[in-house]
Amino acid sequence: MQEPLLGAEGLDYDTFPEAPASPEERTRAGALQNKKVFLATFAAVLGNFSFGYALVYTSPVIPVLKNSSTPELHLNEIQASWFGSVFTLGAAAGGLSAMVLNDLLGRKLSIMFSAIPSATGYALMASAYGLWMLLLGRTLTGFAGGLTAACIPVYVSEISPPGVRGALGATPQLMAVFGSLSLYALGLLLPWRWLAVAGEGPVLIMVLLLSFMPNSPRFLLSRGRDEEALQALTWLRPAYADVHWEFEQIQDSVRRQSSQMSWAEARDPRMYRPIIIAVLMRFLQQLTGITPILVYLQTIFDSTSVLLPSQHDAAIVGAVRLLSVLIAAVTMDLAGRKVLLYVSASTMFVANLTLGLYIHFDARPLTHNSTVGLETASLGPTDPPAAHFSYITLVPLLATMLFIMGYAMGWGPITWLLMSEVLPLRARGVASGLCVLASWLTAFVLTYYFLGVVKVFGLQVPFFFFAAICLLSLLFTGCCVPETKGRSLEQIEAFFHTGRRARH
Repeated sequence: MQEPLLGAEGLDYDTFPEAPASPEERTRAGALQNKKVFLATFAAVLGNFSFGYALVYTSPVIPVLKNSSTPELHLNEIQASWFGSVFTLGAAAGGLSAMVLNDLLGRKLSIMFSAIPSATGYALMASAYGLWMLLLGRTLTGFAGGLTAACIPVYVSEISPPGVRGALGATPQLMAVFGSLSLYALGLLLPWRWLAVAGEGPVLIMVLLLSFMPNSPRFLLSRGRDEEALQALTWLRPAYADVHWEFEQIQDSVRRQSSQMSWAEARDPRMYRPIIIAVLMRFLQQLTGITPILVYLQTIFDSTSVLLPSQHDAAIVGAVRLLSVLIAAVTMDLAGRKVLLYVSASTMFVANLTLGLYIHFDARPLTHNSTVGLETASLGPTDPPAAHFSYITLVPLLATMLFIMGYAMGWGPITWLLMSEVLPLRARGVASGLCVLASWLTAFVLTYYFLGVVKVFGLQVPFFFFAAICLLSLLFTGCCVPETKGRSLEQIEAFFHTGRRARH
């Protein structure tokens, strides 16, 4: 790697040069009226709903199983750590498989294929009579999540017009959040086995709807199926849109990159620069602490003695997360990607630092809950929480809500969107799988060791670490992340090749 990560000499890497609106950009209003592209997006992102649902499945289930009277299902601290973290190993394997399936089967069929491990995993957990069934079911749902995490953003970005690609690109994260919120809400009503049964429904609906949706026009063109690609693009656009102009742009881009990227070409800065940016964004996204916080959310609240019952706090946080992603979806194509990334990282920094300082300096002993497995060695003897009641006990809830809000407004949805926007077409299938692999291996390490670190060093230490990562994310955004608002995928790719927008 001879050249620096940043852009070409003499050019501003952070933005694209101003340009008159293209025919495609001028049809944004028409794109908003085209219900078919929204229907196709909805069908695909149901896979993200299942992903979000399965990710936080352990939040209400771990406390129940740690108190289980059935010896085969009773979890100790180590088993609880595996139950919480093995999902991420499955997701990493799903990311690896996406490196092959994304380009072999295509984006749509890869998403549909994820239904097999997902449905099987939920069935295993619903009927579990031993720990191995819980772990295997969790791994399979993780595999499905990792596969969809790599395929769905690519599919959505490739079927979306530039004018609404930001809003549609936020829908995978939006549906993942909605899935998590649904789990928290159902966790207040259903036993843990029925929570797994309920997870089967969205998987089946996703397969049914996707059966009637077109494949990505870019994928079809890369396989020489030009007529089918034109039909797909025509179906996805309004009747009055300039489909032939857009088709020619995509066809020209695919023709110039008709072969897969070789290892020799991977050393070309025009190839490795966007890949490195996408991978590092997924790496930093996980290091902010989002996965261990979500997986152990109810457990963390149990340990910090917040005012409301922990399961209610988890549901409140889920609702805040959903609202924040909705705000991001609306503003992403107006404010731009980088502004939201700055706001997001700053908000997460304040939230993590606040929570860490609260735990570190709070003189009021925290309630020790033996069913939870979180311990703070520096704290004194435990007293009943009612004896120390104060509104300051709301700080953990408010700080967590602030963290989730910050993440959901920027580093959550935008990281997924930018991954699908900046990756070169020739490397998009492999590189998206690499991004998911890096992301979930990082998540596994954080999730598996989270409880152990808390037991040895205290609950405040992970939050101080997460706060430091948020500062690093701010620096990375300013130095390395391009602004892609309002640009077609062809324009973005041309920028990494020449530093200039694509000509029309």
